[in-house]
Amino acid sequence: MINKPIFTLAIESSCDDTSAAVLKNDKVLSNIVARQAIHEEYGGVVPELASRAHQQNIVPVVDVALKKAGISKNELNCIAFTQGPGLMGSLLVGGSFAKSMSSALNIPLIAVNHMKAHILAHFIEEEGFDKPTFPFLAMTISGGHTQIIKVNSFFDLEVIGETTDDAVGEAYDKSAKILGFPYPGGPLIDKFAQEGNPKAFPFTKPKVDGLNFSFSGLKTQILYFIQKNVALNPNFIEENKADICASIQYTIINILMEKIKMAVHQTGINQIAIGGGVSANSGIRKTLKEAEQKYGWKTYIPKFEYTTDNAAMIGIVGYYNFLEQNFSDASIVSKARIEF
Repeated sequence: MINKPIFTLAIESSCDDTSAAVLKNDKVLSNIVARQAIHEEYGGVVPELASRAHQQNIVPVVDVALKKAGISKNELNCIAFTQGPGLMGSLLVGGSFAKSMSSALNIPLIAVNHMKAHILAHFIEEEGFDKPTFPFLAMTISGGHTQIIKVNSFFDLEVIGETTDDAVGEAYDKSAKILGFPYPGGPLIDKFAQEGNPKAFPFTKPKVDGLNFSFSGLKTQILYFIQKNVALNPNFIEENKADICASIQYTIINILMEKIKMAVHQTGINQIAIGGGVSANSGIRKTLKEAEQKYGWKTYIPKFEYTTDNAAMIGIVGYYNFLEQNFSDASIVSKARIEF
């Protein structure tokens, strides 16, 4: 039994945000994120530029995280880092730094699955936020993933539904690009949707068996819809921006909710937790909270800063692995794709 406090340094570098956090047991002392604005010029993340920026940011971000936490590197008990999934060049920067620092300090190294971290972020000790109890259903929704997971314990997570093609975040961002919004466009669709009529322009929902998702057909449908209407009226997007965004968001949320209702019915589990960047979406949050009243579910929505890519969520997984002495060695390799 470990009676003393456990200090974890966590590093997240899976995409274009360099993040470092320090946790004391399950409580966050600091969670620093350096964002990369350069990708806005290109309408999406450029992997080579992302990895270069991580190299520039990693040392100052870790330094600030330690200083804000008020501890020295010699007080650390372990270092957790994102092994994957993500952009290979970006992952290598964080992984190499974590390996070097754990070796220099002679403390355990812990490799973390980024998608599991999005789910287990719910177990960060945070005032005003409840923690789910096992088992519960988790829906991870991000730019690269859409999954429904049955969470039996910290170390037993079973994917019971996932996207067969594009993720929900991809559907948001590509739709935004079609509408001419700057990158990242998903949050702009959410913003304009709040002012529009969600039933102004009906889109067909894809028919996908079981608990799986598909968003590629919806993206194509939206593209053709916009092209057709802009050909008839060049000002169509500007004149109907709010209604278009509301209709897109309404369709996406309906797709997600339909599958979650099915998962609850199949498993008999009525605790729902969401995670991933798209869980910051106000429409999804509002619909889940309404479902809590309507269906008698208990829903868990993480603190906003733990929805997007951040190191605190890596740290909480690191902490629970430390308690179980689940360590990695220097031979561990970063992986762009990784088994859940």
